[in-house]
Formats: sequence, structure tokens, C-alpha cells
Amino acid sequence: MTIPNNVTGDVVTRPNVENASVGELIGEVANDLSTLMRQELQLAKAELREEANKTGKAVGMLAAAGVAGFMVVLFASYALWWGLANIMDEGWAALIVMVLWAIAALILYSTGRKRMRELNPAPQQTVDTLKEVPDALRGR
Repeated sequence: MTIPNNVTGDVVTRPNVENASVGELIGEVANDLSTLMRQELQLAKAELREEANKTGKAVGMLAAAGVAGFMVVLFASYALWWGLANIMDEGWAALIVMVLWAIAALILYSTGRKRMRELNPAPQQTVDTLKEVPDALRGR
């Protein structure tokens, strides 16, 4: 008997089970379940690898932004401090520069935190397909 496979559209040939023993049928079911579980495990690994890759890129971007930002801020801070020291006391000039740094740090922190919240470590596609396994076993 041939039927279309709903997932791939390929034609699947089902074995003739009229003359098969119960042991053979159970063996076929066990073999099919084993294949299904291996495929689900491979899918979960692929999803986790993809999320780990996204996480690594996000962390790398945050680290690179931190280093570059540090250098820019360091030299800009000295320049601003010296510039402000020409019109006011050096202590007040340093305080103004510090407040500007605090604002920059807050913006960078909130942006990095937002990106980390967007990550999804759960293999969602695998979870969804595993929920369908009991219904498939029941013939639905």
C-alpha cells in the first residue's frame, strides 16, 4: 500500500502487515520510535547549536563595544575634562565627565540586557514536534 507522506510529500510504502506476527509488528514500532527519537535528538542539537551561535555573537558584540567604548570614553573624557577645566574648577569638570560616563554605561547596559532577553535557549521546534508524538502513536 502506498500513501503520501504529509511532511515531505514523498510516497511512503507501508509493509503488508496482514501476515506479520505480533512480535514483528512490535519490532517495527520499536524501530520506528527509535528512528523518530534519534531524529528529534538531532533536531534539538541543531536548534541548540543555532542559539549558542546567536548567543556567542551577541556576547562578542557586547565585549567589542565595551573595549572600543572604553578607549573612546577614556580619551574623550580627558579632552572634555581639560576643556571644562578652562572655564571652571577641575573638580566640577571631573564630576560632569563622570555623570556623562554614568549615562553612557546605563545605555550600554540596557541595550545588552535587551539583546540577552531576546535569546531563546529552548529548542522550540523539537518541543513542538515531541508534543505530537503521543497523538501520532494513537493514530490521530
